[in-house]
Amino acid sequence: MREIRTADWTDSHISNPSASVPAENLASGQLGRIRETVPRTAEKIDPTRNFTTIAMEVRDSGLLRRARWFYLVLMLGLGAGLVAAAAGFVLLGASWFQLLIAGGLGVLFTQFAFIAHEASHRQVLESGPANDRMGRLVGVLLVGMSYSWWMTKHTRHHANPNQIDKDPDIGGSVIAFYDDKAKNARGPLAFINRRQGVLFFPLLLLEGLNLYVQSYAHLLSRKPIKGRVFELTMLTLRFTVLFGAVFYFLPLGMAFAFLGVQMAVFGLYMGGAFAPNHIGMPILEKESTFDFLTKQVVTSRNIAGGFWASAIYGGLNYQVEHHLFPNMARVHLAKTRKIVREYCRTADIPYTETSIPRAYAAVITYLNQVGRLARDPFACPVAGLYRRA
Repeated sequence: MREIRTADWTDSHISNPSASVPAENLASGQLGRIRETVPRTAEKIDPTRNFTTIAMEVRDSGLLRRARWFYLVLMLGLGAGLVAAAAGFVLLGASWFQLLIAGGLGVLFTQFAFIAHEASHRQVLESGPANDRMGRLVGVLLVGMSYSWWMTKHTRHHANPNQIDKDPDIGGSVIAFYDDKAKNARGPLAFINRRQGVLFFPLLLLEGLNLYVQSYAHLLSRKPIKGRVFELTMLTLRFTVLFGAVFYFLPLGMAFAFLGVQMAVFGLYMGGAFAPNHIGMPILEKESTFDFLTKQVVTSRNIAGGFWASAIYGGLNYQVEHHLFPNMARVHLAKTRKIVREYCRTADIPYTETSIPRAYAAVITYLNQVGRLARDPFACPVAGLYRRA
């Protein structure tokens, strides 16, 4: 049985973080407990640990260099796929096979979103402004998301992953990612939270629509936004062309079905790609002050699978390495993983990696575990783990 080297974040294990647990234990919530799992006493870990040593090795190995040819080939391939989808859409006409084109577009838009995400991290081109221009064009015009909204939200996430009141990704309005949110849920929200493990993937079918709505809400807000007019113009142009073509070429019912499938596939793929990265990993208290390396590694989960996992997840499967070196090109993450794993092994820093099925099992198990608190605010989630054992 392959084991993942990790640590159980409780007081009794702080002194011995080198313990290993079987990979299937990840699906039991061993690393995915609510915030009490990472008490402030965990900060007794040597604060002198940092990633200076590992960063120097990565730099000296040439793994921080750009990979322009990779992104050029990737963009050309995705562009060809987009042209093929458009041609197929026109040639098929009023046919229910158009739903296959819609699903394909959902996949293509998600792949373009990965590139926009990488551009926002300065992974693609040499200069920051060039990356921003590319990310804004790809993200807004092709994906249909506000680049400025994404940058604001995602920058805060990278600074404080899985930290209460600091990471916007765990402060969502629907899913409860930690105990207080579940306990305080009322009305329809409590109904969803009680069943959020079961409802998680169905809810992701609406994530595409949510991203579109959030983008427009951000751009139409009163706060100062760089590039507001450009993004609003490009976003409106994008939806005008897409909706205009769909309703022009297809009957009304088929047109709505086409758009529904496209948004559902896009939302499911986008949400499904980001979900395993941190859900079920330790939640940090607002006041926690872990050093950079420890904070980024213990809150992130890698997904095994090599080249194919990287192609499916746009490099997000190397989440630990991405958080440590956010400006690193996708093609260098696999080699960096070997360096990071070895460093974490020698420094006794928990490093989590698991398979695709086990990653999603851990996500669902954790969401169910937190959801129990919406059903019973006095439930002990740790005791619940032992009752299921």
